[in-house]
Amino acid sequence: MKLLLLEDNLEITHRVEKGLGEAGHSVDCFENGPDALFAATTRSYDVLILDRMVPELDGLSVLKALRAAKNTTPVLMLTALNEVTDRVEGLEAGADDYLAKPFAISELTARIVAICRRSQAIQANEETTLKYEDLELDLLARTCRRGDQIIELHAKEIRLLEVFMRNRGRVLTRSMLLEKVWDINFDPETNVVNTNVSRLRNKIDKPFNTALLRTVRGAGYVFGA
Repeated sequence: MKLLLLEDNLEITHRVEKGLGEAGHSVDCFENGPDALFAATTRSYDVLILDRMVPELDGLSVLKALRAAKNTTPVLMLTALNEVTDRVEGLEAGADDYLAKPFAISELTARIVAICRRSQAIQANEETTLKYEDLELDLLARTCRRGDQIIELHAKEIRLLEVFMRNRGRVLTRSMLLEKVWDINFDPETNVVNTNVSRLRNKIDKPFNTALLRTVRGAGYVFGA
């Protein structure tokens, strides 16, 4: 990957450049915000790594300027600030991930790869926001809403709903759901599917006038028409 690093601590810069280089990545390093911003807007990068506290123009300001210019290059923020409010501010400004100092190069590398993978999925036009009638599931934000009501879902409920929405109108058997959601290729004689489908139905259907998820007796479940 082609990476940009904005960091004014030379020791950290050398460590990151060496570690990422050994992992096969190319890194352009900058010590101040204006130079990094110019490079980010005139060259092509896979991921930008921005330190929060640097001279002249800090990492957060660089991020805001990029997003204001509709630059969607993935950004990982580095910071010595460990306050939740600081991390939230960066994420709300458009950062894709946050890593607090000190950090291990292995974790930095893993986060960069994960960010790039998510970005490539979006660029490949993989649906990350699923919609049916007034129900919407955002797989990146991990949020669900029906109409103007936000629905709180747990991780497995999100995965279960994703499977249903990607297979709209198709009857899914208990075995199929065990394999797709729980990665179980045999019937463990458990009611985990029935229990989770019931919980999901209580959240996405019960409070509303129209049911989207129904049981097909003797066969399984079907979502939508």
